[in-house]
Amino acid sequence: MENHKRKAIVLLSGGLDSLLAARLMLDQGIHVEGINFFTGFCVEGHTHAVRRDRKDRHVRNNALHSAEQLGIRLHIVDVIDDYKDVVLNPRHGYGAHLNPCLDCKAFMIGRARSWIEEHGFDFIVTGEVLGQRPMSQRRDTLPVVARESGALDRLLRPLSAKLLPPTLPEREGWVDRERLLGLSGRNRKPQIALARAYGFEYAQPAGGCCFLTDENYAHKLRDLWVSRGERRYDFDDIMLLKIGRHLRPHPSFKLIIGREEGENRFLEGYRQRFVHLWALDHKGPLALLQGDVDEAGLDLACAITARFGQGRCEARVRMAVGRPGGPTRERDVAPLPAHALAADWYL
Repeated sequence: MENHKRKAIVLLSGGLDSLLAARLMLDQGIHVEGINFFTGFCVEGHTHAVRRDRKDRHVRNNALHSAEQLGIRLHIVDVIDDYKDVVLNPRHGYGAHLNPCLDCKAFMIGRARSWIEEHGFDFIVTGEVLGQRPMSQRRDTLPVVARESGALDRLLRPLSAKLLPPTLPEREGWVDRERLLGLSGRNRKPQIALARAYGFEYAQPAGGCCFLTDENYAHKLRDLWVSRGERRYDFDDIMLLKIGRHLRPHPSFKLIIGREEGENRFLEGYRQRFVHLWALDHKGPLALLQGDVDEAGLDLACAITARFGQGRCEARVRMAVGRPGGPTRERDVAPLPAHALAADWYL
């Protein structure tokens, strides 16, 4: 069978490496389509769209933008529910924070393997670079991913192929190994130079595209589990962990306080699920209250919320307290002084 009839699915993250890996396959006449797995933990898109202060950023899905530049079809697959086991019970453990990178990669390539079997494609392509990621892209872990995903030698990593054993597409002559690359390490200069030669726009490398690699996000997720007394989450949980200031002034409750207009609008969508607070006589944030509070705790929550509004220097601020399915109540509070905001309240 001629090369142009061979089909490859590329795990297209929207980053530079997968963009280049796909292009190398297109250059060899392979029919290429992209696949992107939505876990809910992606950094791009969600917070960029919500927060208005990111005016220097394009509001776009980077995987879609990569597919557009390549001229290929992109399949976006929701794996939120199935991915929970990867996050909660990683066989290979976590990285520096709550990132199950090795299990994550095996999971996604395993899903891609099932996809190619269902759709009649021949092999899988990733943008992995030998030695670039400390957990999932070492010489000893790349074979683990290929084996545990079930992809075996139908998994091609074009950017480092010359440093790795030949795969089925190379041995069978579907792709020319000599036209593949031998990149390794964390230096991105070769990829950047190649992207310039192709005229690509791409997301700037920033240490990963997953919130689970972020120390602050991981801390908030652990706090969520501790507060519930069990390790579980739903989609709304992981979305809300991305938004606003998170403060836990008492073990029984937490506040999520909007930092600007876009975040306030986003949090408004949860007013029918959580107690919510806002100032009536001054501009300020909307805050969601998660957990259980008594009257003293509610006064504290209102005082904290008032502290982050334009009435922070006033003697008293009139606050509204809304409850899902219930009436709105008003409370007069003194905004909490800055020195009274304990550093360990911040998550």
